[in-house]
Amino acid sequence: MSKKSSKWVKSLQTFSKAMMSPVLFLPVIGLVLAFSSILTNPSLISNNSIANIGQLIGDTFWPLFGNLGLIFAVGLAYGLAKYNKSEAAMVALMSYIMFLGANSSFLSLIDSVAEPIEGQLVGTGQAVVLGFQVVDMGIFLGILLGGMVAYIHNRFVLTELKGVLSVYGGAKLVLIILTPIIIIFAIVCAYVWPLVANGIESLTGIMKSSGAGGIFVYGFFEKFLIPTGLHHFVWSPFQLTSIGGTIIENGQTISGSQPIFLAYMRNPNISELMHESLRFSQQGMVTIFGLPGAALAFYKTASPAKRSQVKALLIPAITTSILVGITEPIEFTFLFLSPLLWVVHAVLTALSQVVCYLLDVRPWGASGLIEFIIYNIPLPASLTRWPLYVAIGVVQFFVYFFIFKYLILKLNLKTPGREDDHENVHLYSKEEYKKAQSTQIDDQSALIVEGLGGIANIISINNCYTRLRVEVYDMELIDETILSQTGSKGIIRKGNEAQVVYGLTVGSIKSKIDKFIGKSE
Repeated sequence: MSKKSSKWVKSLQTFSKAMMSPVLFLPVIGLVLAFSSILTNPSLISNNSIANIGQLIGDTFWPLFGNLGLIFAVGLAYGLAKYNKSEAAMVALMSYIMFLGANSSFLSLIDSVAEPIEGQLVGTGQAVVLGFQVVDMGIFLGILLGGMVAYIHNRFVLTELKGVLSVYGGAKLVLIILTPIIIIFAIVCAYVWPLVANGIESLTGIMKSSGAGGIFVYGFFEKFLIPTGLHHFVWSPFQLTSIGGTIIENGQTISGSQPIFLAYMRNPNISELMHESLRFSQQGMVTIFGLPGAALAFYKTASPAKRSQVKALLIPAITTSILVGITEPIEFTFLFLSPLLWVVHAVLTALSQVVCYLLDVRPWGASGLIEFIIYNIPLPASLTRWPLYVAIGVVQFFVYFFIFKYLILKLNLKTPGREDDHENVHLYSKEEYKKAQSTQIDDQSALIVEGLGGIANIISINNCYTRLRVEVYDMELIDETILSQTGSKGIIRKGNEAQVVYGLTVGSIKSKIDKFIGKSE
């Protein structure tokens, strides 16, 4: 890969990593809204008092989905900022509001404010956001503004002015510089965004006309790109924006497969069959059925002497995968040892989504079993056809088991329990795992920092669902043997970023490291 290409990939990885800041909250928001929809569903609960409580909860959380643009603007600016992150978030908030004011004012000046159609702005290309009537950019406005603010912030936030102007330095200077940029951006969007919106609509049409082929490409790359961290660019546009699909419900435009499904939970009578946008939300099947089949293949092909160790490694990982859809602990187990199985995994994941598409199976199946039950069981089975989803999943379990078992034995792959006796493949017993988890905060953090080459070698530390993402000066200083003693399941090296896999405890580990570094500096 050329230096230029490598730089682009690194930039995309950094952007994708920053996207995790707001994305991590979406499952919580979705589950709360699903719960509120259950309480307000008259076919399930007839008690008015309980329904009112559900209505209150829903009205509290629906504005979060209605203002994802603002959430992403703040979250991205915070995540991409290299210094003074809280100030970057504050400037992003102000920039978002400034854009709304500027765009609304300019539309009025050029006499382009859309007139409501039967009291609604649906179909006009405009929307009311925080009280301003502006061009309807949805989540894209937040993404663009968040990136813009972060870029200017990183370049100028450390600039200090002299003399009487000193009070206008730092983050205040960033806001001053952004002011004309935001005004110009608001004016340009008034003319350009309607064209972009038409392009998005055309892209949606292409995806619809691509049929099973389009679903396969989506499913394959959504899974295949996980090690690079770029898979967020695949699923997020379909689940959160109009690229995935759009419906009109109670005069409101709802875009993206997840908001659309939640709208059906409030009103199951929108249509007889769930909206076709749900064809982009079936990747969770593999977390409930496919990976357990692969895990069984690992266990069955392991040497008898090591099966107890393999079981201790796989059971916690599979339980996590089934219940909450966090697949990386089990996926990275075979990614490190056999990349071929990773490619097969991506192909089988995509094929299962194609089958769901061909059979019109449309439940919410983007994550684990807990989400699947909360989202789907309250709705009529005829709406989502979730029983057929389960049937396909059972078939997927056996397909994974037999294919993985065949490849492991045929190619003599060194999967867990099949390595040579002198090799260490990071298999841990439950006792070793518990010992790593019970290590004192400072001792564990000190060991992790040592394994990362010391404080002086660390540029920045972040995390996603299961990985500690560390940007370092010298990759050669990282000691995987030391990190394995802290509970690490493995390391992925990308440029000067090391992704250390810890599992669901990674958020706590990251917080402890922050405290340790703060004490040491």
